[in-house]
Amino acid sequence: MGDEQRFIQPEEIETLDLDWGTIKWLSTPDTTGAETFSSGVVVLKPGEGHERHTHPDSEEVLYVLSGEGVQTIGDETRDVAAGDMLYIPAGVEHSTENDSWEPLRFLAMYGPPGPEDVIRDDPDCVVRPPGETPGSN
Repeated sequence: MGDEQRFIQPEEIETLDLDWGTIKWLSTPDTTGAETFSSGVVVLKPGEGHERHTHPDSEEVLYVLSGEGVQTIGDETRDVAAGDMLYIPAGVEHSTENDSWEPLRFLAMYGPPGPEDVIRDDPDCVVRPPGETPGSN
């Protein structure tokens, strides 16, 4: 796989395995050559979420694909479900929690790219090579 890939198959992309779920960054400067944004699919396990954090230099858009959860952006918290889109300005604290019994899946996009590298480098993140499923050895 090299830069400027146009058709991305999830099984050809590494998986980031975290305590709270998984991420596949399907479009990054390394996979597609995209320069102004990155995007990937995030799956939060039932009852899980991630702590409030910021991306100081990147805006973020989340599009909920399936499941239900709670999204906090700044001081506002709302229930979210499939079909909802969320915009998080650069530098604004936010968090996502899955408060349901099924996985919460959403598309995450950063502009410009960069925050995906921070997640990948987290010491609690296990990078699974393409084709390897989370939880396997």
